[in-house]
Amino acid sequence: MKKIKLDIVGLSYSQTQSGAYALVLGEVNGRRRLPIIIGGFEAQAIAIEIEKMTPSRPLTHDLFKSFAESYHINVQEVIIYNLIDGIFYAKLLCNDGKKTVEIDARTSDAIALSVRFECPIYTYEFILATAGIIIEGNDFVFLENIETSTEEQAIGTTLNLTSLTDEELKTRLKEALTEEAYEKAAKIRDELTKRKSS
Repeated sequence: MKKIKLDIVGLSYSQTQSGAYALVLGEVNGRRRLPIIIGGFEAQAIAIEIEKMTPSRPLTHDLFKSFAESYHINVQEVIIYNLIDGIFYAKLLCNDGKKTVEIDARTSDAIALSVRFECPIYTYEFILATAGIIIEGNDFVFLENIETSTEEQAIGTTLNLTSLTDEELKTRLKEALTEEAYEKAAKIRDELTKRKSS
């Protein structure tokens, strides 16, 4: 199965769940975005490394990197390989110079380690086709409906979307995409898709 390379394109505070963040991955040389809801600790771990900040004491992901390097283990790549009931599954491909081993990981932890090891992030077409958001100029296209969730549980939403008309939803969707509020956009997309299927 062909792998598709992703980059981190955004990390923002969740508008619908307290203490959660929306991590947005973007297809390299493409227009699709993959929003993933992650916890505050993992978001902090990713942001600190991206901003090249040095905490006074090592964070858990820093400790993992130091431990791995002490035993000459390198994380070569991260693959987001599955999506079940709105939960993304990832694995680390690690190598010690002799053999390559796959290690299962939460997607948020895998991304936090990828920025530390400076390794690429990949996914597969079926995941982008299921959960991705396509941005085409000023227009947008949402793919199949998935239940947006954290990696632990479904997001509780404070948005009251059911009372809005289709046109109002489409307007709010455009606004959310303009603001790069991908989590909010995913919720609106889900409501529009639900209405089409009923």
